[in-house]
Amino acid sequence: MPFFTKSKLIAGLLAIILGTFGVHKFYLGNWFQGIIYFIFFWTYIPAIIGLIEGIRYLILSDESFARQYDKGYRA
Repeated sequence: MPFFTKSKLIAGLLAIILGTFGVHKFYLGNWFQGIIYFIFFWTYIPAIIGLIEGIRYLILSDESFARQYDKGYRA
């Protein structure tokens, strides 16, 4: 049975709701990208990208999401 440490539902919702500030990037452990999102939140570009990423996270299968974004994933 696979062991997931990150939830794609939480990552997707964070990206959609708080993607402007890069909260989903911090959740997934991508601190540098999260800081970039936070610095440029006033441009609304991170909001658009966060919305797209959130939808993408939710569409991916659990295993695909875990392989790409979950550093603690064990199959």
